[in-house]
Amino acid sequence: MLDYHIHTLPNGIRIVHKQVLHTKIAHSGFIMDIGSRDELPQEQGLAHFWEHMAFKGTQKRKSFHILNRLESVGGELNAYTTKEKVCFYSSVLDKHFEKSFELLTDITFHSIFPEKEIEKERGVILEEMSMYLDTPEEAIVDEFDAVVYEGHPLGNNILGTKESVASFKKQNFRDFINRNLSTDALVFCSVSNLPFEKVVKLAEKYLSDIPRIHKPLDRVPFVSYQPKTITTEKSISQAHCVIGCPAYALGDDRRIPLFMLNNLLGGPGMNSRLNLAVREKHGLVYTIDSNYATYVDTGLLTIYFGTEKKQLKRTTSLVLKELKKLREKPLGSLQLHTAKEQLMGQLAMAEESNMGLMMMIGKSILDQEKVESLNDIFDQIRSITADDLITIANDVLHEDKLSFLNYVPA
Repeated sequence: MLDYHIHTLPNGIRIVHKQVLHTKIAHSGFIMDIGSRDELPQEQGLAHFWEHMAFKGTQKRKSFHILNRLESVGGELNAYTTKEKVCFYSSVLDKHFEKSFELLTDITFHSIFPEKEIEKERGVILEEMSMYLDTPEEAIVDEFDAVVYEGHPLGNNILGTKESVASFKKQNFRDFINRNLSTDALVFCSVSNLPFEKVVKLAEKYLSDIPRIHKPLDRVPFVSYQPKTITTEKSISQAHCVIGCPAYALGDDRRIPLFMLNNLLGGPGMNSRLNLAVREKHGLVYTIDSNYATYVDTGLLTIYFGTEKKQLKRTTSLVLKELKKLREKPLGSLQLHTAKEQLMGQLAMAEESNMGLMMMIGKSILDQEKVESLNDIFDQIRSITADDLITIANDVLHEDKLSFLNYVPA
């Protein structure tokens, strides 16, 4: 069973900790229920820009002192932004845990967004955009969000636009944080060999002066979807394609069966159906995979591949053929058993990473108010039937529901 402890401070901040005795590394971070979907139209890219600016100065530290604080003792300090989360996190030797806790608190709650640093980081982010636009296999996946979620904040690129990034001032960051930061909707999560009591004591030391802020999430739900097919010519040497459609939300009971179906279709295993049918049998692609992402009110299932321009139609046809098999041909008992064992093994290996475990625990508390143990998830997987998968395949993967985005060489 997943053994973790949780403590809620008077200001609403939850401290979540799992003690792992056999490690010398302490992983920890603040995970907040704030993401790019919480931006106003003129704020596109602001959450991600904030992630960068948190390292650029606080009320008592300049940028160099922030970056050097943990690096000088062999630790790491990092951050990420998604559609629904912003996270600042670190990894250090256990004896430096307090140092990392204090620094994470400082950059999360006391950043000052110096104008000179905003100007410098603006250039960095514009370069990040250019780098990403030069990588079609990444750009097409992000652009596909805009195809499916057209007109909705989930369709906006996390990096923002060149125009929006060029416009941000210090006050924009303050306004965004003041509007979205809620102590009830953030957690400090840690995985280390330290006892829970010590983590709580440090939390009380460094977080007690943070005032309680209660702001209920006010997210626009996604309700309108129209399938589309879009083909764009680009200066590239290979055709790229994403096929997909909306899927089940985070709290849907059909989420686990769909994860299993996605794993069978195009998961990380070399024995996925798409890899066997398109790469191994016909040699048409180097990479082909599928992915299922969940949000609080919707989800997204996508299939990506790159191929020669002249093979785009044939490769797409082979993908659709595999989807049809999933809709029409139930798994045999051995196939079903193998699919379950593969997914359970992958999930167990993912939990071997203490950093990944720390992230998973924190996000689960925010999204579901609990952390499901592997045994609970395994029980759900074992209960899945072949009929369940057929029903879900027909509901989600029906050809009439699919959108297509193609990049082709000009």
